[in-house]
Amino acid sequence: MTIGREDVRIDRDAAVAAGARLAAEAGRLTALGWMRATSGNLSEVLAPDPLRLAVTASGVDKGELAAESVVVVDAQGNPVAIDRLAPLKPSDEAALHARIAAATGAGAVIHVHPLAAVVAGRRSPEGVRLRGLEMQKALGRDADEEVLVPVIANSQDMGELSDRFDAAHDPRTPGVVVADHGLYVWGRDLVQARHRTESLEWLLEFHLRTS
Repeated sequence: MTIGREDVRIDRDAAVAAGARLAAEAGRLTALGWMRATSGNLSEVLAPDPLRLAVTASGVDKGELAAESVVVVDAQGNPVAIDRLAPLKPSDEAALHARIAAATGAGAVIHVHPLAAVVAGRRSPEGVRLRGLEMQKALGRDADEEVLVPVIANSQDMGELSDRFDAAHDPRTPGVVVADHGLYVWGRDLVQARHRTESLEWLLEFHLRTS
């Protein structure tokens, strides 16, 4: 595991405070059944330049996170050592979180596995088209707009998956489905990212039931 160079000062208190926020949101999402077993991960931007993110630790039940169950990573998803914070392993997907934050200017990124997103991605590999629903407003789109939720092919190579995200994501739509895998959604902070995740999951569920 490569340890990133600490070009910006992130202290333990800031990392643990972010960890507490991540744990609270993970608990909400786990209760919805979207972070089963140890799946899924959340991140919050701690510094924009150079980019530093607090990311939930890998291999931990996301319904049982503590404030210290957090890793600080750099723009490549590599962990950055923080004084007095135990060195835990970030998910490999931390690199995609970093790419999404860099590309969109988001303050937080949520990655979950709602069944509706996975099934919708399987049925509509070219992208999921939504239109005429009030819930679209939660994504910052008008109800009468057509919203295309991009679907990208999965990969175990995070560089390749990140490149697919860059090529496919629509700046107007704060979410993307990774085929046969899950959903990434982002916002200015964790609360907005959660609201958008809840709304997008509802929209995808509606699409499946009515198409």
